[in-house]
Amino acid sequence: MATAKIAIVFYSRNGNTEKLAEAIAEGAREEGAEVALRRVKEIVSEEVIAHVPGWKESAERMAAKYEAPTTDDLVSADAVIFGTPTRFGNVSSELKAFIDSLGGLWAKGALNGKAGGVFVSTSTPHGGNESTILSAYNFLAHLGFIIVPTGYTDPALFAGGTPYGASSVSGGGSDQAPTEIDLAVARVQGRRTAQVAKALKQAN
Repeated sequence: MATAKIAIVFYSRNGNTEKLAEAIAEGAREEGAEVALRRVKEIVSEEVIAHVPGWKESAERMAAKYEAPTTDDLVSADAVIFGTPTRFGNVSSELKAFIDSLGGLWAKGALNGKAGGVFVSTSTPHGGNESTILSAYNFLAHLGFIIVPTGYTDPALFAGGTPYGASSVSGGGSDQAPTEIDLAVARVQGRRTAQVAKALKQAN
């Protein structure tokens, strides 16, 4: 049986989106998938980072733990799941900068037919979790991904998350989020994406 390869490409500043990424990876591995976790780097100056308490330390920790994504990571994957904190109801500039670098893959159609999805973290309730995922669907479509939403495919989705992708609300802090329900939905997303990616791989 073919083993699906999944790349989880995310940006996280305080660790909330990171925790969702790890849970998605757990769910994908439960389906036998091979998972690569990749975190995009900061694009702002060190001076800007220094003005936000904890940002420098968090960035250094995650930079040491996760490799930065490359185009090869995406080409070799059967599915790519993108994660981002929301920025005014849209994806973060860090993730968007990486997406904007994929013009060469788009021109070659290198990502056509791969499974794709999105997950997010917001700092406030109704802070743009669904609009951020839906806006990210735009670049998934342009890049040729087959979009895989979570849907209401598991009881966990009736308690948290969205039918579009996993999400969490931090409430301005990183120690209360994501909740256990948020993580359960993230694992559902990982399993579901792995199942679809495996089926697509076998069909080809």
